[in-house]
Amino acid sequence: MTTPRWYARPDGDGIALRQGPRLASWNKVGDPEQLLLRRYLDDTAELLSSSAVDSGPWALGLDVGLPPGRDLLDMADLDNYAYPLATRMGNERLVSVWSAKRHADTSCVHVAPARETVPPDGAHTVRTTASAQGTAYKEQIRSALAGAPPIPPGPVQLQIAFVVGARRNWINLWKPTIDALDPLLGRTRPDRDWHPNDGRITELALHVSVDPALQHDVVASIIAAPARTGRIAP
Repeated sequence: MTTPRWYARPDGDGIALRQGPRLASWNKVGDPEQLLLRRYLDDTAELLSSSAVDSGPWALGLDVGLPPGRDLLDMADLDNYAYPLATRMGNERLVSVWSAKRHADTSCVHVAPARETVPPDGAHTVRTTASAQGTAYKEQIRSALAGAPPIPPGPVQLQIAFVVGARRNWINLWKPTIDALDPLLGRTRPDRDWHPNDGRITELALHVSVDPALQHDVVASIIAAPARTGRIAP
């Protein structure tokens, strides 16, 4: 099976956002949520215009600050914060996206050259053959996790390293892959498929490498563990 690549978290404290990060919105164009999201993305793109990595693979980081007293494990899903920013800022050289949430007055964004690192131990790896738009893709991911011990209650750190074909938009794989992780994360309700307790992910890292031989198949290597204090380890 094609070997995934893993990348280190971008170094440094990042750049403080001038507007608070917004969750992805699938509402119609012109909806107030869409307008606020676009305003935040425009402002952040301008903020980062002088910090872009001009050549080579690069990594993006987003540290989301939430108000004191806000339950960090309830909703505020990190992939939904990272998705719109990665979609707006990303290009074919974006290979790693890191996000974390914590109680803080400010949120920060990072851009840096990507630094490949050693693979973590204990990852579950699966090669999928189904379209990511259907349930068969999620079923293949979930089946690969059969028998894996669930993560104990509390915050979770999650990393997923994808290997994709040359024409695949890897960012669109994030949500269906995480939706299939209920064996690790638990479910919001026992009778609801594809609704894991992903709000408990407080530290998230997503990586990609390209293997043209895969064509439409996807290799996903998944590792989850109880979150430690502070941001996810490099």
